[in-house]
Amino acid sequence: QVQLVESGGGLVQAGGSLRLSCAASGRTFSNYGVGWFRQAPGKEREFVAAVNWSGESTDYADSVKGRFTISRDNAVNTVYLQMNSLKPEDTVVYYCATRRIWTMRRSVESYNYWGQGTQVTVSS
Repeated sequence: QVQLVESGGGLVQAGGSLRLSCAASGRTFSNYGVGWFRQAPGKEREFVAAVNWSGESTDYADSVKGRFTISRDNAVNTVYLQMNSLKPEDTVVYYCATRRIWTMRRSVESYNYWGQGTQVTVSS
């Protein structure tokens, strides 16, 4: 079992930055792919970014490409999502997830473990 805890969410003005963290406990996830997703009320959870086990390969949704950066530090079992140039439409709950394989995927169904989410609010 892997437990994931997100942190770093909050309120920021448009154009500002936040860094989300996803800390893993229990079984190490240094060999697993990790993804960030987000979900607005009444909508489906959508892919934001993903990283493979080593951090060498990353993938981004078009809506965040060039603004968000995913990275990981396996020494401390943590994955990060640096969010710059935030927009009001980025206001949702962000979730991290990990899958029991080293590659990364965009689909929600590909992930086995999920965190509880952290709220990001961007004011205009």
